[in-house]
Amino acid sequence: MNPALPPLRESAVIVPVYRDAAGELQLVLVRRGERGIHGGQLAFPGGKRDPEDESLLATALREAEEEVGLKPEDIRVLLPLPALSTFTGGFHITPFLASIRRPATWWCQQPEIAEVLEISLRTLADPATHAQEWWQLPGWEQRMLVDYYRVGPYQLWGASYRIIHPLIPRLLAGEWDI
Repeated sequence: MNPALPPLRESAVIVPVYRDAAGELQLVLVRRGERGIHGGQLAFPGGKRDPEDESLLATALREAEEEVGLKPEDIRVLLPLPALSTFTGGFHITPFLASIRRPATWWCQQPEIAEVLEISLRTLADPATHAQEWWQLPGWEQRMLVDYYRVGPYQLWGASYRIIHPLIPRLLAGEWDI
């Protein structure tokens, strides 16, 4: 570990999926509000661990309820996913794949959450949705080749992309009961 880098902050997210009325798998994402380090980005409901959280799963469940009104009793955790780190944001993220019961309406914790998006996993699996570009973002020493999904006018990239990308074929193949 580089002693010049600050320690990574623990965080956790729920990766919520459900079947719509037609039986299609839907993925739930949030678009972060414009403030903060991840302003405007697509992400999963979740956030940093509070000292009173008993576990990272408790963090993910608390944040999902606070951010979008997804109650713990409407979340069935399927499994914890491999943790990953974001060096630009300074987080060590533990994701939890979950089958959810979609609420009648989504609630957005303003100004932290700008909107809730529901995206068909078949749409993300379509090669036309996937893109790759050279980006130079603030704080990056050099341009980097970035993979992302086009989600309407937005780009799903970074940690969220790294979490969902390997799951899409597995979810569509029916590996888990959703």
